[in-house]
Amino acid sequence: MATVSALAEAAQTLFTWPTPMWIAIGLVLGMIAGALPGVGSSLGMAIILPLTLPLGPVNAIVLLVSMYSGAMYGGSIAAILVNVPGTGAAAATTFDGYPMSKQGRAVDALSISATSSSLGGLLTVLTLILISPILIEVVLLFGTPEYFLMAVLGLSMIGVVAHGSAVKALVAGAFGMLLTAIGIAPNSPELRYTFGSLSLYDGIDFIAALIGMFAIAEMIKLSAQRGGIAAEGIELTGNVVTGVKEALSHPVTLVKSSFIGMFIGAVPGSGATVSNFLSYGEAMRSSNAPERFGNGEPLGVIASEASNNGTIGGSLIPTISFGIPGSGSTAVLLGGLLMHGLRPGPQLFETELATTYTFLLALLVGNVFIFLVGVFLVTKLGGLTQIDTHYIVPTIVVLSMVGGYTLRTNWIDVATVVSLGILGYLMVKYNYSIIAFVLGVVLGPIAEENLIRSLQLSGGSYSIFVTEPLSLLIVILILVVLFGPAVKEQLERRLT
Repeated sequence: MATVSALAEAAQTLFTWPTPMWIAIGLVLGMIAGALPGVGSSLGMAIILPLTLPLGPVNAIVLLVSMYSGAMYGGSIAAILVNVPGTGAAAATTFDGYPMSKQGRAVDALSISATSSSLGGLLTVLTLILISPILIEVVLLFGTPEYFLMAVLGLSMIGVVAHGSAVKALVAGAFGMLLTAIGIAPNSPELRYTFGSLSLYDGIDFIAALIGMFAIAEMIKLSAQRGGIAAEGIELTGNVVTGVKEALSHPVTLVKSSFIGMFIGAVPGSGATVSNFLSYGEAMRSSNAPERFGNGEPLGVIASEASNNGTIGGSLIPTISFGIPGSGSTAVLLGGLLMHGLRPGPQLFETELATTYTFLLALLVGNVFIFLVGVFLVTKLGGLTQIDTHYIVPTIVVLSMVGGYTLRTNWIDVATVVSLGILGYLMVKYNYSIIAFVLGVVLGPIAEENLIRSLQLSGGSYSIFVTEPLSLLIVILILVVLFGPAVKEQLERRLT
């Protein structure tokens, strides 16, 4: 009964002016931050956080969670149009969204993205409201060994998502992991590959690596191309209705990707970037035509976009329940809660239950807003694919450099953007998997830190990774991903 009255109070607050205005402002600001390379949700929210002081607790948190949601979707806009993932959570969207733009189907891709993002967010936030007590118990089961195994599960996807030579994919993934070893080692004061430079103590920033690999590498390629991003002679085709229908015609992929995002998001330290690639890899694995992925396959956009907005609902679980932020964005959100006198834990589910439901309902309303804006406004940006590259290339390069510098106001991030941009161009030219490299960069630090911590807890014994039912289940999943294709091939040969 208390839950029903809290929901009613939350709904009344949500639709009382000026709360709807703060939802809209947060979503628009989030979309802009997400679409700008190097900015993203965490930096955008951090900039806005001090400005929420004059607002009441409810409106302040509503503004922040709306920015979070808007940025998750906003990252796909630049990813689809110019191959620049505004956030790490949109990295996998570039693999098929950008090829669709080059084929003149940018409007289709943007409509698919808006529909998948909004439905993914709606499904998972609604689920969070209904079954949050059960999900909280599941999160409590995850310890350090499970975090390590989740990272390994993501790395095992290299063999699934990478096209071409398996050796080249492994080399690319290993190089990505090697880059993450730069700086101070986790859980020890040891310095690695810093060459005496203080600027390298904090290592290579992941977002700077992404900007270089995707934005600069693509701009080098485009600089030799005449006309716009869309291939010469191809008209900008597609429409809003076609894109929406395409997304709705794959309900299994949409729902599955949404909940992959939710459950990965509920594990602190994983986040939307991990769920983005896992969902993409799962969509490719379960597809009857995996060879179409990476060449403008709508399923790739559906899977990646449904998962990143689906991650939001999951990431709120450890944040509001235990005060454990699973990402930079939820860390800023946690700071906002504390700044406005809201302490994560029992308080948010007892005395402040109505407040908690208010910002969860704000996410529901926000996803409807994302759909409307994405379908009826953002799709008009499809014409950007026909702007001459002489205007696009310098603009994106400047934004990328500024975005790289704003990450930590560190010159090494600008150097990272440039050097990895050149490397990314060469990798594409010689068929080394960019996907594998990104997986290595994202999951390398998570795997290393949790491996060391797990072995410290077990006194050096590797049995810690198979002693608990959950960790054993993840190990089995890893083995299925690694050896499943070979076993399946052998069985098919024997049966035929």
